[in-house]
Amino acid sequence: MSHFAIKPLADAPAIRDALSELLIETVASGGSVSFMHPLAKDDAETFWQDSLGAAARGERIVLGAFDGDDLVGTVTLLLKLPPNQPHRAEIAKMMTRVAHRNRGVATALMRAAEALAIADRRTLLVLDTAEEDGAGPFYERLGFKLTGLIPDYALKPRGGLTGTLIYWKRIGATVAA
Repeated sequence: MSHFAIKPLADAPAIRDALSELLIETVASGGSVSFMHPLAKDDAETFWQDSLGAAARGERIVLGAFDGDDLVGTVTLLLKLPPNQPHRAEIAKMMTRVAHRNRGVATALMRAAEALAIADRRTLLVLDTAEEDGAGPFYERLGFKLTGLIPDYALKPRGGLTGTLIYWKRIGATVAA
């Protein structure tokens, strides 16, 4: 397993550009991350500008994985949730460059996201992934528990419906009942 530098990302043109390229590549390769293929560069840049703006306001953390100077993966930890859910965070937009898959990037990103969630006193992580070609087995290896399947939840990037699998994981100190 290679070593990747994991760090929170801030809005800058070069970061937005690298994240946009990663998002476009992910969608083109079939990744179900809320966008359809082909994804226009302007739409990808707008998404990341909004996401990084939310990070600057403390509503989320966008992490990047770097192989040298190259951004090779990202994951977002959503922190701004309703007032009755201050104990949990949500994992979103897990993406790894195709050339860097199966090299430990996603695992490093998820471990960093979990550590940040624990540091923010979160005790529950949730996420969803596509039923078809999703990352369910990967999340299960990291200790996430499958809650269930919602059929026909979203369109796949190139069309056709897929279900979504809902996962959760207790982290840090558990909430007193």
